[in-house]
Amino acid sequence: MEYQKLLDTVDILGYAGICTSTEFSQLLKNSLLILQKENHFRKCYYWGKINGIQKDYHIAFGYEKDCMNGQIYYYSMDGLNWLLLPKSQKYAKFLTPLAVNKFEGEPSFATNVYDSNPPFPPNEDPKHYYNEPIPKELKEEDRLATIVETIREDAAIIPRGGWFKCSNGDIVENVAFEGLDLPDASNLKSYLHARPPQQKWNTNLLSRPDYNYATDFLDTIDLDVPHGCWNLQLILEARLIILHSLYWPGMTFYHKLSTPHYGFLYVGNGKKNMDLPFMVANNSTNQNARLRVDKMDRLKSTPEDGSTVTAEGRTSFESQYTTDTQAQ
Repeated sequence: MEYQKLLDTVDILGYAGICTSTEFSQLLKNSLLILQKENHFRKCYYWGKINGIQKDYHIAFGYEKDCMNGQIYYYSMDGLNWLLLPKSQKYAKFLTPLAVNKFEGEPSFATNVYDSNPPFPPNEDPKHYYNEPIPKELKEEDRLATIVETIREDAAIIPRGGWFKCSNGDIVENVAFEGLDLPDASNLKSYLHARPPQQKWNTNLLSRPDYNYATDFLDTIDLDVPHGCWNLQLILEARLIILHSLYWPGMTFYHKLSTPHYGFLYVGNGKKNMDLPFMVANNSTNQNARLRVDKMDRLKSTPEDGSTVTAEGRTSFESQYTTDTQAQ
């Protein structure tokens, strides 16, 4: 979220279960103002917080020209002093999924995550999978950079029309954006990933009849797999919309309908919910089972002509319905 709107967003985040004190919001606002002036950013944003055992990591970013490709990230453990967050390295991308422990809160802390959670079968040569010298220790600062980059690619979103792609290729914030109305806000196609597109441009072109490349150049979240990995809620008599990422618990997007006020915030432990595909699949299975039971109850009820159904007829129907369901 933009740092100038931190105080205005305290009440909004309360509806998402995120509690931030007014004092700390004012502290962040002042420190991010200094960060913006020192680095000559056009705008500066508070990205969120990753919880640690000893201390928490506060993340912020800003940009000078391009709001998507020109983002520069910083981290702080007190909300006052900001340090440059390094780029995610290749070895960190390899070791970060193996790290199962919580963040310690010490950037220089290193952990041997390879031996504690081996990624390869013990009886096979690791060079068959990784053709470089295999690293074993992961520095927490590099792990933090990798987690922030991964969450940004998976769960950072904007509303359709929030960004505008210029003819020279630069991506800027759309000053003409006036917000989404209720029909558009209720559709997942109206929300885009705030990262370089991974789908082909014609995939996004065929997704909606009123396609405009200047605003629809990003991937929509309705194509995310599995289906149901986003939770959409309408609050305040459909004047506020909140989206939760179920893959990354703690990532929250909010938007005041018919206004240009929107943003996202992450508050969590930096762990991805890898069980989500099984959770969504079980939910769909239970829904289908309930639909089948409701259909059977309706078909077993008394017909509209007033006639009755005998016990033999019900038994015959149930056996036939069960056979048809198993065949499907």
